[in-house]
Amino acid sequence: MPRILRLNMTDRTYRWEEVPPDYAGLGGRALTSRIIRREVPPTCHPLSAANKLVVAPGLLTGAPAANTGRISVGGKSPLTGGIKESNSGGLVSQKLARLGVAGVVVEDKPRPEDGFSLVRITKDGVEFHTADDLTGRGNYQTMARLWKRFGRGIGVMSIGQAGEKCLTSASIHFADPQGRPGRAAGRGGLGALMGSKKLKALVVDDKGTPPVPLADPQKFKAAARKWAKYLLEHPVSGQALPAYGTAVLINIVNEAGALPTKNFRGGRFEFAEHISGERLVELIKQRGGKTKEGCHPGCLIQCSQTFHDAKGKYLTSGFEYETIWALGANTLIKNLDEIAVIDRLCDDFGMDTIEMGCTLGVLMEGGVIPWGDGPAAIKMVKKVGTRDPWGLIIGNGSVFTGRALGVDRVPAVKGQGLPAYDPRAEKGVGLTYATSPMGGDHTAGYGVATNILGCGGTPNPLKKEGNVELSRNLQIATAAIDATGMCLFVAFPVLDNPDALQCIVDLINARYGLNLTTGDVGALGRQVLHDELSFNQDAGFTKAHDRLPEFFAKEKLPPHNTTWDFTDEEVDQVLGDL
Repeated sequence: MPRILRLNMTDRTYRWEEVPPDYAGLGGRALTSRIIRREVPPTCHPLSAANKLVVAPGLLTGAPAANTGRISVGGKSPLTGGIKESNSGGLVSQKLARLGVAGVVVEDKPRPEDGFSLVRITKDGVEFHTADDLTGRGNYQTMARLWKRFGRGIGVMSIGQAGEKCLTSASIHFADPQGRPGRAAGRGGLGALMGSKKLKALVVDDKGTPPVPLADPQKFKAAARKWAKYLLEHPVSGQALPAYGTAVLINIVNEAGALPTKNFRGGRFEFAEHISGERLVELIKQRGGKTKEGCHPGCLIQCSQTFHDAKGKYLTSGFEYETIWALGANTLIKNLDEIAVIDRLCDDFGMDTIEMGCTLGVLMEGGVIPWGDGPAAIKMVKKVGTRDPWGLIIGNGSVFTGRALGVDRVPAVKGQGLPAYDPRAEKGVGLTYATSPMGGDHTAGYGVATNILGCGGTPNPLKKEGNVELSRNLQIATAAIDATGMCLFVAFPVLDNPDALQCIVDLINARYGLNLTTGDVGALGRQVLHDELSFNQDAGFTKAHDRLPEFFAKEKLPPHNTTWDFTDEEVDQVLGDL
């Protein structure tokens, strides 16, 4: 039976416990948010001993079904002050599942004079090691050393210098199948929480473990075969994403007039084609990189890639749309190589690329560096890996940097920088930004799939009609999907094919011997959101926090010249009845 592993970071001890009834049947985000809701005081300081870092594989993770290898990381966010779940690929999730670990809970806090720890989990037990040889090193060196020490192919979860310093935009990185830190639980500053626990890295090695048990192997195999077919036959998950990665959206969103440009001043970037998915693939092919690869074993979508520099040398991986937008169109940097260097630095130091892009926009807004100056941006980001005060400022995110500079144009909700869709031209996502308990977050309810890509309907992204319901329904569905360990992009076939959701339910039933219905999936999503919203309410959040910055309502966004025109009452309808 799966168990929960608790790591006490004060005395470097651990204990196993059976999954209690209140946590039974939960996985991924459902489990991380339930544990945080039940065990973390909502008003505690996010870097205090009272906060907990929770890592959980999904309900389907480890089983032989496509795109089920995502990991959820949860805690009280050092960036937003509310509850947080951040999601990543990599190797850790599947290995935890095979080891029978339902979740890892990192508790308490070392003394100030104590050093960083390394924790290793295997079939033989749990080991605490000092991490003196890793302290102060970036994620690239950390992962390379751990693969050399414990063997290639192990799962690694680590922080870089930003996390060690507890900077509030710090991310947690996971080794991808090649051992690189290109996969990240990026949002919400959970790397700072891991740093406060002085946990430099978690190593998970599942050698010698059997496959996860299946209650009905034949039914599972049949459902898994159907599921793979649904993913591969959909034009987005089966064609567009494998061909161009998530950066395929640059030209699409730019054409829709929703690509935030120059710190959300416009919806189209003049040089979008220079940073597009098409240009990215062209450069990869010219330089001998790799145009598609999975973020974890068993990924059929293959939207990740390996990007080389102009000399044909590896530079970065997992080079995604959000990163390219944040460090590109948002700052007016139009050189993909310069953007890739910043991405590499963020992966190494352990920083959220979306938050860094918003932060660079604020720096440019304040006149610290010029708009579009890639070399200046690179020089600034490098300071995060040093003791330079500028590194401490920008490593704490866009809102903190705006306060330091006296800049009032900061695109953020609940303290978290906004992602790559302007809410005035993508109103379904705008409602998710405003109301999600996660803060400004597109993955919490990906309205782009419907508003712009036309999956599951065609509500106008420029109009209000239908978008309240869209955001609500997608937030409920996404919370449930995050509990399964599935990739966000399974939304495309699920939205367009009524049989796809039933197929997910069939997989869960065959895995555990249950008789769930599609209605139970919706109930799970509502339960997850209820845990998260109630935590935030007790932490001091009110409806007043569910609002976008004022400039979105006051400034028209070219080329469509739309504004954010939802009333407060309409915004409150999104999740008001949960």
